[in-house]
Amino acid sequence: MGRARSRGDPSTYGPADGSWQGTDANGHAVEVSWWTRLHLPKARHIEVTVIRVLRQRASDRPRDPRESWFLWEGSAEACLSAVALGYRRRYSHEHGYRFDKQSLLWAQPRLRTPAQFERWSQIVAIVHNHLVLARPQVQAALRPWETTQREASPQQVRRAMAKIVAQLGTPARPAKPRGKSRGRPKGTVIPPAPRYPVVYKSKPGAKKRRKRA
Repeated sequence: MGRARSRGDPSTYGPADGSWQGTDANGHAVEVSWWTRLHLPKARHIEVTVIRVLRQRASDRPRDPRESWFLWEGSAEACLSAVALGYRRRYSHEHGYRFDKQSLLWAQPRLRTPAQFERWSQIVAIVHNHLVLARPQVQAALRPWETTQREASPQQVRRAMAKIVAQLGTPARPAKPRGKSRGRPKGTVIPPAPRYPVVYKSKPGAKKRRKRA
């Protein structure tokens, strides 16, 4: 059988490769420890860093845990304390992704190649950045139930962009009528579009129940 695994026992962690102590945005004490050059059991070729964030003043609830663990894959010279404390901004990042998908149509086009989707993602990111830069230049269009005490959101700025776009104009030349196109030459054979394999998500396997002794 062997010795049972120990989970949550600090004596099994081993000495940390680095630590940092400071305060968060609310002025509460935070202790960050990390262990570098670790590997996943099923992916030995991937080197990761495990980060432990300890906040003694936390309420220890699901949304405000006292002890948090994170997995970092990237440059070993990154400021791991800033990475751990920056995780609290994940909530705003999720809303940004939702805005890109719903309002900027990030996931709407049906593109064929990864290069096309990468180009479209860059265009969506540029539009999002333009909305952020235009925030102090436009008067946000608010709904009756929206408050004026907060900074304008990208969605509110997007509603008011028609006025500023009309003032800026466009570098494109006006369209000229060309008449009817002659079309493709007679006898042209159009090959079928290349097909790419569809990536499906694997279904989670059924959990096996352990028999009680």
